[in-house]
Amino acid sequence: MTRLTPTAARPTGYNGSSLPPHTGGGDDGRSGRDSDDRMPNYGERLRRARLGLAVAMTPIVMLFVSFTAAYLVRRGFVAFDLSNHAYVRTWLPVTLPWSWLLANTAVLILSSISIEFARRDLTRQSALAPLRSIPGVSLGHERHFPWLALTTALGLVFLSGQLWIWSLLAARGFHLNTGPSSSFVYFLSGMHALHLAGGMLALGFADVATLLHRSIESRRIVVDITAWYWHFMTGLWIYIVVLFSFAAQ
Repeated sequence: MTRLTPTAARPTGYNGSSLPPHTGGGDDGRSGRDSDDRMPNYGERLRRARLGLAVAMTPIVMLFVSFTAAYLVRRGFVAFDLSNHAYVRTWLPVTLPWSWLLANTAVLILSSISIEFARRDLTRQSALAPLRSIPGVSLGHERHFPWLALTTALGLVFLSGQLWIWSLLAARGFHLNTGPSSSFVYFLSGMHALHLAGGMLALGFADVATLLHRSIESRRIVVDITAWYWHFMTGLWIYIVVLFSFAAQ
């Protein structure tokens, strides 16, 4: 006679397996991590944008370092004068309009301050944005000063001032091809103005994003990167002005 041995009941899954399928927390088979990955990570985007800006500014630094090295070498260059049978320096001092130059520098410094206020204002608005989304929470109506528009206006004033300074140099007889000293003045200031014009395009994009009421986080990234680039341009201009003080000698 055969003895029947009872066996323990085993839970079976949907496919006859011994374990039920893993659903990852019960949100229709989607894990919470996958859902978080689809959320826009503005902090990570900001860090990547800043890293990209640092990489983009590296060749600009190398460019102006090369200009400085060429300037120092050319400034000490001497040539042999056949009439006097002696070595003479060919560097022609440039008479710079220092009053206009310093005034234009002050304008650029003010624009750097104004864009920093714009950056901090957007950072504060971004921090308060989650509180505004809570039902029943009111932070009141805030009036924001148009710092970006002020920065744009000051940037245009600075570029216009550069054109005016170049016209004053031309009126004093210093042109691009007058000599190596005046060539360096035109070339350094012109390259700086060209790079600053790129910052003006970024400012215009930020102004348009503000007028179109784009998301606060997207505007924050644009303004943050533009602000740091603008600070870099301001510091670079101060360095150029100091270099001009030697070129004028």
